[in-house]
Amino acid sequence: MKKAIYPGSFDPVTLGHLDIIRRSANLVDKLIVGVLNNNSKSPLFSVDERVNMLKEVTKDIPNVEILSFSGLLVDFARQHEVQTIVRGLRAVTDFEYELAMSQTNRVAAPEIDTIFLNTSLKYAYLSSSIVKEMAMYGGDISKFVPAEIIHLVYDRYGINKNSSKEKGEM
Repeated sequence: MKKAIYPGSFDPVTLGHLDIIRRSANLVDKLIVGVLNNNSKSPLFSVDERVNMLKEVTKDIPNVEILSFSGLLVDFARQHEVQTIVRGLRAVTDFEYELAMSQTNRVAAPEIDTIFLNTSLKYAYLSSSIVKEMAMYGGDISKFVPAEIIHLVYDRYGINKNSSKEKGEM
């Protein structure tokens, strides 16, 4: 069975992440989306919340499993007998960082390969940081995140984004 891990913080999951998840799932028998619990960062959402969001937005992809992890990615990959790490690339700046990480992982775990998927052009600018900044100021994030989580992001900032359409008004 070909297994891969797509790791990230997913704080929150974006349409760009979902694009990489769908495309990666088509390449392997099983894709584990690894939600990083990074104690050095202060995420908007807890690990459990991010796992639950990802489970909701990937429920239609049968070969995807959502798991959280902390520590080294290669240790997590070995624990789940994964041969491939998937990373998405948006720009040249991503490549430099991701190349260094993949080379380090290759030295630490020579049996695990990293593959890079170019982000679809329509999401090449998109990051979780951009989504958070837009949401913080009440901007429209509907083109950036799956519909199922829009309200969760706004709720986290205490913003009520019920439109007149949603209230049934014209």
